[in-house]
Amino acid sequence: MAPFSLVTASVSWLAKTFSVFSSKSVLPAAYLNPVRCLTSQTSAPPKKPLNGYLRFIMQQKPVLTRHNPEIKSVDIVRKIAQQWRTLSAEQKRPFEEASLRAREQFKLDLQHYNAQLTPTQIQQQALEKRQRMAKRKALRKKRELNNLGKPKRPRSSFNIYMSEHFEEARGATTPAKMKSLMEDWRNLLIHQKQVYAQLAEDDKIRYKNEMKSWEDHMMEIGREDLIREQTLSNNKRTAAKTSVAKTAKAKVVKKVTATGKSKTTRKTAKSSSVKKVRTIRKI
Repeated sequence: MAPFSLVTASVSWLAKTFSVFSSKSVLPAAYLNPVRCLTSQTSAPPKKPLNGYLRFIMQQKPVLTRHNPEIKSVDIVRKIAQQWRTLSAEQKRPFEEASLRAREQFKLDLQHYNAQLTPTQIQQQALEKRQRMAKRKALRKKRELNNLGKPKRPRSSFNIYMSEHFEEARGATTPAKMKSLMEDWRNLLIHQKQVYAQLAEDDKIRYKNEMKSWEDHMMEIGREDLIREQTLSNNKRTAAKTSVAKTAKAKVVKKVTATGKSKTTRKTAKSSSVKKVRTIRKI
């Protein structure tokens, strides 16, 4: 629990903050006046303006940090978010209006910037945008797979060797250590490398087993889009073979049943004929 003095200081600061919001002249000009986004360099496009909430964070974060230096940055932002939710529409309006003015200015700056670009620069920017979007998409997918507990890929024999000897490797920097480890790896004897080769094979088995369990779980929760194409193809072939086997078994059972019925019918007919003959003889 926070000390009483800290709680008192926080409450006092919040009271001052909300009392300040009732005044019209307390907000710094940087948060109200339109900001020119276009730089003097034609190679840099204008930056998108902040929305009202982010402007509120930019204003309040230095104040909260100064009053609570022991609190982490993440907790500071969380406190500011709570404050923003408690603000009234009237208190939020200065930040939102400043954001609206900055957005209009951004549109003008962007038009001016695009007018200075050559066709080659426009194509280059479009290419860079596609690359950024692809990178963002890959990062989101990687984060999602990590959250879903996807197993880590198996390590190679050299990766295992490097992880075991990285600390004592020669060199002051990571690239220098990597270079020395590569040289040491090349100088290892065959039987020494064989140890790490076996560990790598064991790691492949671990990965194979874990991936099978993970993909089975993905099938159960309806995330077939995350399953490897090879696994889906194998599952389809297995399902097709199972279906063929079941169909063949059903045909065999049907044939055996039909044969049994036919034999039973013949036996019944033969028994009836014998009974008739016996009855006639008695007469």
